[in-house]
Amino acid sequence: MKVFYLVCSVFGVVLPYGAFMPWLFHHGVDIALFIESALVTPISVFAWLDVLVSAIALLGFIIIDGKRSRVPYRYWAVLGTLTIGVSFGLPFYLYLKERRTDL
Repeated sequence: MKVFYLVCSVFGVVLPYGAFMPWLFHHGVDIALFIESALVTPISVFAWLDVLVSAIALLGFIIIDGKRSRVPYRYWAVLGTLTIGVSFGLPFYLYLKERRTDL
């Protein structure tokens, strides 16, 4: 499972950023345009709210479960969730937790 979670972590960075980087190169760092583009349809609002709730739940899980299970480097998963997204944070935390059980 450790390798599976690590591979999912890599995909969790590559796939979202593969879609985001062309937009960033074309528009630059334009926060207002980013928000406007992200919230343009009810479906995109649905997706963002879904990700937001998932991220909050994941952060709580990482902090509480990580402390309880004594997962080292768990705050890297928190940082990854906040900077990259849930698609990285969840599999990376599961990788760290799986790695902990191997020690």
